[in-house]
Amino acid sequence: MGLRDVLTGRHAVKGPAPDRLFAISTAYITLQAEHQIDPAGSAAVVFQALATSDFEATLRDMEEVVRATGGDSGTTVATEDDSYGYRWMVLRNPEGAPSVEDLAVGINAVSSSIETAGHGERLLCAVFAFVDANGHRVYFIYNYKRGYWYPFVPDPDPAHPQQRMTERELQLKAQMSSEMPIEPELERWFPLWGIPI
Repeated sequence: MGLRDVLTGRHAVKGPAPDRLFAISTAYITLQAEHQIDPAGSAAVVFQALATSDFEATLRDMEEVVRATGGDSGTTVATEDDSYGYRWMVLRNPEGAPSVEDLAVGINAVSSSIETAGHGERLLCAVFAFVDANGHRVYFIYNYKRGYWYPFVPDPDPAHPQQRMTERELQLKAQMSSEMPIEPELERWFPLWGIPI
């Protein structure tokens, strides 16, 4: 920690090993081959934005890096704020060409930039979207502070808004726990409603 960090009150939060995020780049093969759950071609990193020029400059630089690295694959990046005060930086692969690996690299670049700038504590999670055999969304959420993944399956029935399919989530936990570090404490499987991917 440098003098500037002491004066500004910023410090790097020592979180879990970043390679845990990359578990998704091999786990999706099992999801696809054994469970008929295909990548949707989109992912997002969710964080609490700061209304400072320094933080906004970090975000602009980050977007440029993601655009540059995703240029070859056609990955796009966009941001949007939700009603809870969180910002979503959304990465999308070109239609019909999902690449979980590209998305994981882009998401890691975003989160690493936020951490390097001294704002690691503002990171909430990364979200990767998938689609099951019935065309319903299945999400895998990575909690940065815990270093664990967990499945989130919202009920697709419009008659059941903001309800989740807990049994399906537990089934996915059993199926994927050998492929990726799954959050062992179920009470930490926080739902994210209104996911924009």
